[in-house]
Amino acid sequence: MTGAGNDFVMVDNRDLSLSDVLTHDNIAALCDRRFGVGGDGLIAVEPAQAGGDVRMRYYNSDGGEAEMCGNGARCFTAFVDYLTGGKHPLLRFETLAGIVEGRMNEDRSVTVQLTTPKDMKLNALAPSDVLPFPVHFVNTGVPHAVVYMDSVDDLDIMKLGSWLRYHPEFAPAGTNANFACVLSPQHLKLRTYERGVEGETLACGTGMTATALLHAALTGASSPISLDVAGGCTLRVAFQREGKSDFRQVTLTGPAVMVFEGTISL
Repeated sequence: MTGAGNDFVMVDNRDLSLSDVLTHDNIAALCDRRFGVGGDGLIAVEPAQAGGDVRMRYYNSDGGEAEMCGNGARCFTAFVDYLTGGKHPLLRFETLAGIVEGRMNEDRSVTVQLTTPKDMKLNALAPSDVLPFPVHFVNTGVPHAVVYMDSVDDLDIMKLGSWLRYHPEFAPAGTNANFACVLSPQHLKLRTYERGVEGETLACGTGMTATALLHAALTGASSPISLDVAGGCTLRVAFQREGKSDFRQVTLTGPAVMVFEGTISL
């Protein structure tokens, strides 16, 4: 499946029959674009354990498990809708970041209500010789550093993204790195370097969310905020706020498309 160009290998593990197969090395092999299926990550549907309808297990393409993925959450919602024949109009699913809610819209786009953002820190890093703009931070299920720039078109994202991802300020977990420019008060353009992928992805849902919320905190921009991503799609982040930086009811809306299905021999 693909969510705005962020693509995932989706597996149905509701009976847990694949648990022994979903090893670190096998997941990395499945996500390999030359020798496997290819994807930014792997997502498994598993039985609920803590009050949700089902459980979402998300693994980056390096085989390591991560807390959450916003685009993955939309694909997960659409995948469960496909598997169950629309049994859950409002799907509540468990992630390592907490309970996430997803729903299918009439136009087949998907809206997910994400966990409450935390640890917001404006001006987490001052401008420097490497990056002459302030760096801001928020955890939207996973950690995200965000930089607002004049343009993101001619950006050495591998160099700057890696520098931020491994910066001591964000150790030991590291951070995802987002680079944005403001097109209008309610419209941003975004590129993202993802931790675990260790490179640029065409979209990152939690990164879009982090970028929109920090923009709102810095400028007072109202909900919703649209974001253009490298995959060519425009997604929408909506929210309620209490005070300058206290955000609630955060949602992300965008496409989630099944590209193909099949079998693979490991």
